[in-house]
Amino acid sequence: MAAFRLETIGRHLAVSPEGCQGGLKVSAVPRSGGLSSVPASQEFRYTVDGGVLTHEQRKSYEENGFLVIKDLISHDKIDVYRQHFEDICRGDVTVPGLTIMKDISLVKSKAEVPKDSSSVTKIQGFQDDPVLMGYCADPEVLQYVESFSGPNISLVHTMLINKPPDPGSKSSRHPLHQDMYYFPWRPIDRVVCAWTAMEHVDRSNGCLVVLPGSHREGTIKEHGYPQWEGGVNFLYHGILDIDEKSPRVHLEMEKGDTVFFHPLLIHGSGMNRTQGFRKAISGHYYQTDSTIIDVTGTVQEKGQKETVEMLLKTKLGKDHPFSKMSQKELATIITKGRSRVVRGKPDGLQY
Repeated sequence: MAAFRLETIGRHLAVSPEGCQGGLKVSAVPRSGGLSSVPASQEFRYTVDGGVLTHEQRKSYEENGFLVIKDLISHDKIDVYRQHFEDICRGDVTVPGLTIMKDISLVKSKAEVPKDSSSVTKIQGFQDDPVLMGYCADPEVLQYVESFSGPNISLVHTMLINKPPDPGSKSSRHPLHQDMYYFPWRPIDRVVCAWTAMEHVDRSNGCLVVLPGSHREGTIKEHGYPQWEGGVNFLYHGILDIDEKSPRVHLEMEKGDTVFFHPLLIHGSGMNRTQGFRKAISGHYYQTDSTIIDVTGTVQEKGQKETVEMLLKTKLGKDHPFSKMSQKELATIITKGRSRVVRGKPDGLQY
C-alpha cells in the first residue's frame, strides 16, 4: 500500500528526473545500464533503420546532433495549444501535476503578479492534459521520433516555454546545457527532444542556439548555476567549463517548424530583446524498454537532489518519505509518474 501511494504521488509531480551518461566513452556514470533493442546500422549510431528519415537527414543528424523539419505542425493546432496555455495561466483550466514557473526577476521584484500568461515563463509536466498532449502524441511528430527512439516510444518532460521580454537583468537567457543532465535512462542514443516553434523565432527573441557535433563527445559535463549578475531561474543549470569560443548555430525558425535533437547536444537560448513573448512547445522521448540507473556519485546527482529539496520545501513537507529514499528510488518513482507510452508496446522500464 505504501509503495502504491508513493507511485500515485509521483504521478502528480512535475519534476525533471536527473541522471545521465552517454555514448561510447561514458564517464559520467560508472555503470552502463541497458542496451538498445532497436536495430541500427554500422553507419548510423544516433538513428535507427526503417524510419522516415532520408539517408542525407540521418547523416546530418549523425554529424550535428540536430535536425530541423520545416512546417511540421499546422498553425491551427498551434493556435489551439496557445489558447489552452492562456486558459491555464488565467486559472480557467487546472492540470494535475503541472508546474507553473515564473521568471526570477519577477519574483525578486515582489510586484503584484498578474493572473495571466505575462507572469508565466514556462509550464512543465502536462502529460495528464489531453489538449497539450495532442502535440506530444501527434503522428506527425511521432513518425520522426520513431527514427531516433525506435517503434516503442515513451514520453517524459513536457514543456511549453513562454520566454518573456527581458526586464534588463538578462534573466530570460537559458545557459548552455545538456538535457541528459536531467534524465536517468539508458540507452542515451535512443532519447530525443522534439521542440516546435509556436511563432517566428530568431536571435532578437531568444531562439535556440546549439553547438553542432557536441553530442559526439559522448559525455555529460558538470553543470551548475552560472554567475550571472541578474540571477538565474531555478534549475536552469548550465555547463560550468563551457568554451565561449565554440562554434555555434542559431536556429531561426518559423511557426510550426520543429527541431529534433540529441540529449547530449549542448544548447541554450539567448535573451528576448523584443516586447513580445517567444513561445515553443516540446517533449522528450525515449525507448520504452529503457533502464533507469542510479545517479549517486555522478554529476547528475546535484540536480536531482535540488529538485527533491524543492518538492519537500514547497509541496510535500520535510518529513515526507521522499526525504529518506535513495537516488535510484526517487528517479524510479518520478519517471513512472511523469512518463506516458505514446506509441508501440507498453513494456515497462527496467530498474
